[in-house]
Amino acid sequence: MIHVKPRSQTFRESAPRIPAAHEALCQILSVRRSLCLVTSENQRTDNLTPDELPDHQSLLDGTAWASLGTARGNGGFLSATLPRLLDADPTIQIRAISELEPVCHQNSFYEATLSVALYVAAILAHPATATVGPGRRADPERERPVRAALLDWLGSLAYGANDECLAVTECHFDGDDLGDYPEMRVFLDHRPTFYRAVSAFLGHENTAVREAAVVAAIPLVEHPALICHRDELGHRVHRLLATSTDRYNRNRCLDALKNRGYDTAALESPADVAARARYVRDVWTGGCTEEPPF
Repeated sequence: MIHVKPRSQTFRESAPRIPAAHEALCQILSVRRSLCLVTSENQRTDNLTPDELPDHQSLLDGTAWASLGTARGNGGFLSATLPRLLDADPTIQIRAISELEPVCHQNSFYEATLSVALYVAAILAHPATATVGPGRRADPERERPVRAALLDWLGSLAYGANDECLAVTECHFDGDDLGDYPEMRVFLDHRPTFYRAVSAFLGHENTAVREAAVVAAIPLVEHPALICHRDELGHRVHRLLATSTDRYNRNRCLDALKNRGYDTAALESPADVAARARYVRDVWTGGCTEEPPF
C-alpha cells in the first residue's frame, strides 16, 4: 500500500541537505566559473519579464545567436538547430535535441542557455512535438512523443539549478548571490515562466508526456513564487511512484522526496531497491551505471 503524505506535508519548504559527494560538483563549478562570460547585450530575452513566454519564431528570428556563448564557442549553429526541433521527421527532431548539448554542457549555464530554454518551452504545445520518436538512450525501443523528450531536456536543465545545486554554487562563489554567474541567475528568475509552460502537460493523456512534465516541474516549483503549486505537484509525484515503471522518472521523484527529508521506503518498489543496490555496487567497484537511482 502506498502511503501518501498529508497535503500540508507533501513538499516541505526546508532547505535540502548538501551531501559530501558534491565535492565533485564544486570541481565542475571551478571549470564553469572560468568559462562564464558577461551576458550579451544582444540577447533577445533581456527585454522579457520573468513570466513572459515569447513566440518561438520571434525569438528565433530576433536573437543574435552568434553573439551568445556556449561550451563550444558561439551559438551561431542554433539558428539552424532549433528549427529542426519542429521537423516532420522525429528522428531529426531527437537528433536536434542532442545537438543542444553545448548550451548545457556539464549541467552548466551559458549565454545562450536561457534563450534556447525559452524556445523549447515555447514549442511544447506545437503540433510537431506530438510526433512519436525513439525512446531514451537506455530504452530506445520504447517510443515516446518528442514533446516528452523536450520536457526531459528542460527538466534536466532545471535540475542543474535546483536548490541543492544552488546552495553548492553559492558556497563556491562565496555567497555573493551568483553575482559572477549571471547565466544561472537569469535562468532561476525565469522558473515561473518555464513552470507555466510545463504545467500545461501535468494532466496530459499520454503517460510519457505527463510523467516528463511532473519530473520537469519538481525543480521549477522551488521558486518562491510557486509555493502554492507544491502540494498538488507532491501528490502527482506520489501518483507517479504508485503507477510508473520508468526508471528515470522514478529516480527523479524519489530523489526529490529524499532531498526534502522524506522516508521513501514505503514508496520504493523492489526494482527501485535493486537499482539502488546495483548503483552502490558499481560505485564501489569502479563500474558504470547509466542512470543512478538516487
